[in-house]
Amino acid sequence: MTLSDPWLFTLKLCTTLGCGLVAGAFFAFSTFVMKALGQQPPAQGIAAMQSINITVINPWFMGVLFGTAGACLVLAIAAGVNSQQPGAHWMLLGSLLYLLGSIGITIAFNVPLNDALAAVTPDSPAGATLWAKYLTTWTLWNHVRNYLDAMEPRSDCCCPWCRSPGDPRPLASGSLPSTDCRRRSSGM
Repeated sequence: MTLSDPWLFTLKLCTTLGCGLVAGAFFAFSTFVMKALGQQPPAQGIAAMQSINITVINPWFMGVLFGTAGACLVLAIAAGVNSQQPGAHWMLLGSLLYLLGSIGITIAFNVPLNDALAAVTPDSPAGATLWAKYLTTWTLWNHVRNYLDAMEPRSDCCCPWCRSPGDPRPLASGSLPSTDCRRRSSGM
């Protein structure tokens, strides 16, 4: 197995799409959902977020969130097995960014905050106190995981058109031109 195997290319492409979908969901919460909930009276904001936290547990979102994590785990293993091949370290880095951002931060920070919010009565004084802290802390960690998820596709891990310098493989018909992502990303 090499990093240029067709199945690995397909896995990188699917991971790119999964990262984009998850980052997009997190971006929506960071840029307007949490702000809108924070503008509501605490009881209404809490009730809405409690509902969101239940509704988000569905096959579509969880399938993309954890399916992408599984794909990143496979890519990380492939990068380790092929560590001497060009681009392996970028593939490992991209995989770890997603696993740390989407899965690690979600489990370590966002889920415990969601669990604490689920335990309060929306119109109680304890709920209002928790809500003030929740809005700030949950959103901060959401910004962090969104940033890490958005960085993941910039690595060679999920940039299926990025190729190592000197890669002799011809481009498939309709593919984007050969690019060295490390050179391009270093200027951004």
